[in-house]
Amino acid sequence: MLDQHRSWFKGLEAIVAKIFAVLPITPNQYTVISIVFALICAFQLFAGAYWLALLFFALAGGMDFVDGAVARKKNLSSNKGAYWDTIADRYVEAILLFGMLFVGLPDFYLPGYAWIFLVLFGSTMTTYAKAAAKEKELSDTELKGGLMSRGERLIFLAAILLFFNYSKIFSVYLLMLLSMLSNITALQRIAKALNGKE
Repeated sequence: MLDQHRSWFKGLEAIVAKIFAVLPITPNQYTVISIVFALICAFQLFAGAYWLALLFFALAGGMDFVDGAVARKKNLSSNKGAYWDTIADRYVEAILLFGMLFVGLPDFYLPGYAWIFLVLFGSTMTTYAKAAAKEKELSDTELKGGLMSRGERLIFLAAILLFFNYSKIFSVYLLMLLSMLSNITALQRIAKALNGKE
């Protein structure tokens, strides 16, 4: 849903662009930094340092906002940059979820790692449904929207990391909910593509 309301963040984007555009770092380098922060987040999860994991995940998500803001501010937006950003987004989510495999989550109907897999699958299918619709010419524009776009997933994942510090079972409840909503979002986009132009 948030991906359809970018105008809400124009003011924040302008401030972020003004701050980060002065640094001698390209938008693509900011994208690489987001992956580095995600890797540090995963290492913190291995170590059981959940507050630090949350901090570095927030930084990784923040860099995803920064790279686009700087690209637009410096007139460096390009198809290659947008492509790299999308690929990096998948890596950031996958690295985080991989780190969660080592947290020792309790079972809830399914083992914790099964919910992690279902979140990863839903996230991947949400993105792939959009890409495949464009590739197969079922949509003239990018398929966006649905219950759980990237922005919402990042918020959910941050909440899950937060609750690692208080209640791992509650984190599993959130993982279960995120897995369901992510896969529903993928189905929403698939239905939208199939009901589009012939």
